[in-house]
Amino acid sequence: MSAAQIIFGIFEIILSLVIIVAVLAQSARNARLSGTIAGGAETFFGKNKGQSIDSVLQKWTGVGVAIFLAVTLIASWAIAKFL
Repeated sequence: MSAAQIIFGIFEIILSLVIIVAVLAQSARNARLSGTIAGGAETFFGKNKGQSIDSVLQKWTGVGVAIFLAVTLIASWAIAKFL
């Protein structure tokens, strides 16, 4: 194994753990009965709709997945090209 393979592997493991934690930290959309019944009113009248913790986690999960995909594609291309 080359040093680049080891670095890509460690980076992918760390990034996958971060994605797992971010997904598990998000609350379920139908977690509570009050959320299903009055969820629309809470989001409509909420002042900080865009800055809630769930929306921040959702954005960072998307960014993490995009970076993970890019790193995986680059690593597989590099391994296929140089091996």
